[in-house]
Amino acid sequence: MQLAQRMQRLGTETAFDVLVKARKLEAQGRSVIHLELGEPDFATPANIITAAKRALDEGWTHYGPSQGQPDLREVIAEEVSRTRGVRVGPEQVCVVPGGKPIIFFPMLALLEEGDEVLYPNPGFPIYESMIRYLGATPVPLPLVESRGFSFDLEMLADRLSPRTKMLILNSPHNPTGGVIPEPDLRRIAELVRDRDLIVLSDEIYSRILYDGRHYSIASYDGMLEKTIILDGCSKTYAMTGWRVGYGVMPEWLAQAVTRLMVNSNSCTASFTQRAALEAIRGPQESVTRMVEEFRRRRDVIVEGLNRIPGFRCAMPGGAFYAFPNITGIGISSQELADHLLFNAGVAGLSGASFGTFGEGYLRFSYAASLENINEALRRVEQAVRELVRA
Repeated sequence: MQLAQRMQRLGTETAFDVLVKARKLEAQGRSVIHLELGEPDFATPANIITAAKRALDEGWTHYGPSQGQPDLREVIAEEVSRTRGVRVGPEQVCVVPGGKPIIFFPMLALLEEGDEVLYPNPGFPIYESMIRYLGATPVPLPLVESRGFSFDLEMLADRLSPRTKMLILNSPHNPTGGVIPEPDLRRIAELVRDRDLIVLSDEIYSRILYDGRHYSIASYDGMLEKTIILDGCSKTYAMTGWRVGYGVMPEWLAQAVTRLMVNSNSCTASFTQRAALEAIRGPQESVTRMVEEFRRRRDVIVEGLNRIPGFRCAMPGGAFYAFPNITGIGISSQELADHLLFNAGVAGLSGASFGTFGEGYLRFSYAASLENINEALRRVEQAVRELVRA
C-alpha cells in the first residue's frame, strides 16, 4: 500500500520538529533554552482545574453533543457578542478539540479544487497546509514589516479574484506579533463585503494584546454573516493541552462543521468543556497577570535582540512572539536557527518555516521566564558575534 497522493500536499509545524532536535540535545547533556513552542508557560489557573476535577467526580466522562454542550455554547455566544459588539446565538457556535478544526472543517466544507484562498505570509503554517491538501490554490499576502506586519491593502485588492473563496486574517498575529490596525480592518471589510467569499478570522490571541482594544472584522456592517471567528481557551487561559477551541459562524456553516465533528471526533471531551465554562465565566485576573508578564518579557527580549549586531526587531503589539529581521547576518534563516540551536543551545524557529516571505527572520517565543530570556539573549549575542568574526 502507498499513501494517497493528497498526503504529499500536507504540511506540518516546524516547532515540533525543532522540539525533537532540542530534546535529543538535552538527552546528550546539553543545556537548551526553549523559545520554539507557542504556548504559555503558566499553569492553568486553579479555578479551572478545580472545575475539571469536579466535572470528573460528577460523571462528565461520556459523549456529549457534537456541536458542544448547550450551556457552554450559550456562554461563548454571550462572550463573543459582548467583546466583538455583535449579536450571535449558541446555534452559531461550534466547540471543537482545539483551534485547528476551525481551520480544517470550514475549509473542508467550503473549498473546491481550484478555489483561491488569500492568507497571511508569513503565517501559521497550517493555513497553507490545509489549502493545499484540499486542492485549493493558496494566494499569499506578504506581511510588511514597515506596516507593523500588516497587509499592503493595494496588494490585497489586486489579488482578489472571481475565484477567491476565502480570506484568512490573524490578528494578533503568529509569528510576527503584529496587529491589523482598525482603519485597515475597516478597509478590508469594504473590499470583501460584496464579494462571494468568507473570512476566516483567527482571533486566538485576541486577549493577549498590549495596547488598545481588539477589533474583529465581524463587527463591521455586513460582515457577521460572512465571517468565521476562531478562538479558544489554549492561549488565553494556558490550556493548550486541554484541547478546547471554538468557532462562531453563520448557522448554515455551523451545521456543516457539526456534521464533520460527527464524522471525526464525535464530540469534544465533556469534562474539558466544563473547565472551559469556568474559564470564560469565572475570574479573569489570571489573564490580566499573564498578559502583564508577557509585556515585561516582550520589552526585555525586543531590547536585547536590537542590541545584537545584524538584528532588527519590531515591537509586537500582541501574542507572545518576537520576529527579528536577521538579514544583516548574511546567512539564511534556517542556517542561523540551526547555528543557534546546535552551537548556543537556543531553540527558535526559522521565519521561512512560516512561509516564503518569512525568510530573513527568526521567531522566538517569549513564553519563557525572564531568567531564561536573558540567558538566551546572552547566548545568541555571543554566538552571532563569533559567527560574524568568522
